[in-house]
Amino acid sequence: MMQLKTLMPPPGMTLFPTLKPPNKTQYFHQILVLSLTFIAYATFHASRKPPSIVKSVLGPEIKSLSSGTNFTLTSESANGTTGWAPFNGTDGPHRLGELDLAFLLAYSAGMFVSGHIGDSVDLRIFLTVGMVGSGVFVMIFGFGYFFDVHVFGFFMAVQILCGIFQSVGWPCVVAVVGNWFGKDKRGLIMGVWASHTSVGNIIGSLVASSVLGMGWGWSFVFPGMIIMVIAILVYMFLVPSPGHIGLELIGNEEVEMHIEGVALVESEKIEVEEEGAETEGSVAIGFLEAWSLPGVAPFAFCLFFSKLVAYTFLYWLPFYIRHTAVAGVHLSHKTAGILSTVFDVGGVLGGILAGFISDTIEARAVTSALFLVLSIPALLFYRIYGSVSMFLNIMLMLISGLLVNGPYSLITTAVATDLGTQSLLKGNSRALATVTAIIDGTGSVGAAVGPLLAGYISTRGWNSVFFMLILSISIAGLLLIRVVKNEIEEKLKEGKWFRFSFMSH
Repeated sequence: MMQLKTLMPPPGMTLFPTLKPPNKTQYFHQILVLSLTFIAYATFHASRKPPSIVKSVLGPEIKSLSSGTNFTLTSESANGTTGWAPFNGTDGPHRLGELDLAFLLAYSAGMFVSGHIGDSVDLRIFLTVGMVGSGVFVMIFGFGYFFDVHVFGFFMAVQILCGIFQSVGWPCVVAVVGNWFGKDKRGLIMGVWASHTSVGNIIGSLVASSVLGMGWGWSFVFPGMIIMVIAILVYMFLVPSPGHIGLELIGNEEVEMHIEGVALVESEKIEVEEEGAETEGSVAIGFLEAWSLPGVAPFAFCLFFSKLVAYTFLYWLPFYIRHTAVAGVHLSHKTAGILSTVFDVGGVLGGILAGFISDTIEARAVTSALFLVLSIPALLFYRIYGSVSMFLNIMLMLISGLLVNGPYSLITTAVATDLGTQSLLKGNSRALATVTAIIDGTGSVGAAVGPLLAGYISTRGWNSVFFMLILSISIAGLLLIRVVKNEIEEKLKEGKWFRFSFMSH
């Protein structure tokens, strides 16, 4: 018996035949895939930023106490005359944290499901659906301003549905990039590529902050429109794997696919005939089987705590800046939102640097642990000295962003891809999205917990919040001890580090 499997090229390749091989090389399509997935996931993150930008507008007006460690609500906010009901009362920070929790728990739960689905469907179509759905619900949240909605349940429901659609993005883009690139220099390539997270945060912050004066609803409408426009490009031109356009990835070479002597390049529908039942490589890996793969569990739980810290900054940094005097001056809502992008600029640098270092020493866990250890004093210095002057605030925020986002970026990209394509899978090409979803899905649970805890703990003072962040970073580092030990022993046994040290001199 023969089994028929059909791989459909994107519509853009039909409209523009010159984009297909042999007119365009594998290298061209790799750049196209990197660019489209970069832009796509940047818009996902841009559409997540509005809640953090509008927090200080929706919530109660807060004045810091002279000690700088606690704050109190003003009499106006306590009476509900500022902010936006139902977030402007004394429980406003709690409710804002609960909104973050609703989004991120839905995102985390959806991640596990989306990853498994992503191993079984056309990633281009699945990603497009996720982008369009995300854009729709981000805009609907903003409509709450225009239609004067003050029902907490409305905002909660919208965030849950938005989180489900957002969960589609990450497993899809990582799987697509993994399909197109081998392991050589993967850390550096993905370190550069993974800066889409921080770039998206920067774009989202700038867009949402720039229109905040028009009304907070516009801070949601514009990012929602942007992601829907990019979804059209993804649908038209994203090629999920080389096989969709008749290429087979072998190292850094490109060849036409031939199955039983039949060339497939020129066909718009590439039909691949395989003998017998489904091969091992065509069956999506089981959820529990993926968890049992070496390295998946420790990196997944490490990401839980790393992402807890990263997302606390993502959702609460503009609020923190707004209500913490810098050189004795409280910044405006707009200025605080724009200034918070410095943390994400550091994130771009951190992702690239972590990827480069991990490729150089060929040790992902060691690199991640190094960044985690260094981020502890960085956060302490930012909390203690960030309010002294604007210069110190910017520099310490930049360094904190670099060190916090370095391991987060590395684990969610190069590490996840390495684990999803390791030799123990015996050629199973459909395990990558599942492994990626497990790692980032577990991390997303931490991402849900962090902002919620910050909403509650911040009412007791920001020192308590930073203590929570430092404790989380410490636990993340401890979870990697065994993996770090194994990496070091392996490299010393192979003698690679000795050779590197000798060559460097």
